[in-house]
Amino acid sequence: MPNSSKQLNQTFLHNVEPQSEIPVVNYPTYNRENIEIGIVHLGLGAFHRSHQAVFTEQLLNLQNGGDWGICGVTFRNQALQTQLQKQDNLYTMAVLDVQHSFQVVGAIKEVLVVKTQVQDVLGRMAAGTTKIVSLTVTEKGYCLNSAGKLDESLPGIIQDLKTPANPTTAIGLLVCALHMRFKQGDKPFNVIPCDNLPDNGHKLKSAVLQFAQQQSKELAVWIEQHVQFPNTMVDSITPQTEPETIDLIQEKLGFTDTAPVQREQFSQWVIEDCPEMERPEWEKVGVIFTDNVASFEHAKLRILNGLHSALAYIGQLKGYQSVFEAISDKQIKAFLINLVDNEIIPTITPPKGLDLHNYSRAIIARFENPKIKHLLSQIANDGSVKIPVRTLAPIQSNISAARSYQSLSMVVAAWIHFIRQSYINDKVLNDPRAQDLISAVAQFKDNDEQDVASFLSLKGLLPESLENNESFLLSVQRAYKEVL
Repeated sequence: MPNSSKQLNQTFLHNVEPQSEIPVVNYPTYNRENIEIGIVHLGLGAFHRSHQAVFTEQLLNLQNGGDWGICGVTFRNQALQTQLQKQDNLYTMAVLDVQHSFQVVGAIKEVLVVKTQVQDVLGRMAAGTTKIVSLTVTEKGYCLNSAGKLDESLPGIIQDLKTPANPTTAIGLLVCALHMRFKQGDKPFNVIPCDNLPDNGHKLKSAVLQFAQQQSKELAVWIEQHVQFPNTMVDSITPQTEPETIDLIQEKLGFTDTAPVQREQFSQWVIEDCPEMERPEWEKVGVIFTDNVASFEHAKLRILNGLHSALAYIGQLKGYQSVFEAISDKQIKAFLINLVDNEIIPTITPPKGLDLHNYSRAIIARFENPKIKHLLSQIANDGSVKIPVRTLAPIQSNISAARSYQSLSMVVAAWIHFIRQSYINDKVLNDPRAQDLISAVAQFKDNDEQDVASFLSLKGLLPESLENNESFLLSVQRAYKEVL
């Protein structure tokens, strides 16, 4: 085993033997110094580093290089930038399963921070060598309102519209950098969103165009005609990195890595096929290109993400902290199986070749991986954005088809209880509408029917078809009494 005092960096990488004595670790096999940056990624969190960057890493290894290096952009996280720069932007991706495996990733060549280096970020995005800008900024990073349009009342958007040359939001950055390319007479980059938002490419394009029209009508027309925004679906459970993982890497691999990421074995990326888009040949490493992203997306959002939200709220109400702990409760597992079989799967048209029953059971098995400590509190964040997509949308489908939605109503009720408990226990609620939600539950009078009706009447919380639906209201009111 290598000397345990060594720090992961480029010098260490140069001294690694081609055939490592540790069979479970893979190192970059290409020359990092010879690859150019072709991708700028906004939102350099754990998910990007364990997912899209790893697919790119695998392709660079397969092709022995190529000009698809990544500039990773974080909005505020200067600590991550410092950690990665200390390691020459190398880091380890740990797959935690029955047998652990490790990949040292070298695809990220540069790390920038919007808060302190916005002009450097824009310069990199505007560079002619940048072909793709990708995003993992969470659903709320798209700055959309309940109608799916750009929310021009958000402070960040208001500020970016006032000072478009110094943007702070993802939308502002995209429009500013595209405007720079437009004025330079360069071809535009294309934009690949990688967040759990249905129809994410179309919604992002709409938001970008709405913003751009206020800067220049000519710019908006140019973006409309020349920039591709493919819809995508991404999937791999990536919890926050635990100190134990840092220790595991030190013990097993013999070097120090202060910025590793950890994930499960399963990883999937589905991208809408845009023939004219210049891109890496990701299909060679398992990325699916299709003209039917929506079917994959609906299956994943409603089954995986829908069950995740159910676990997050019901599990925490029962005192559990992680997905593994919650799914180990036989009552909760039985609830999830009933939920998915009877109220989620019937709302989905499966993509060709995907058996939804088998897919759902595989997902539940993924939840049962004891090596992955995925915190329920992490999944519970941003409920006002996630619940409409993961829970209310299938409720609408079931109402239209006159099917049951009792268990889905239980998830909505558990979410309301979760917000109420956050208020009572004075815990921070991580949600773009936190102030509205907390204000609503603060007015509860311990009258379940009135409390639920008051909460669900919050402006913009429900889609229009549910706002005055008496049957839906009664179902959530009943569930609210039963969930605890």
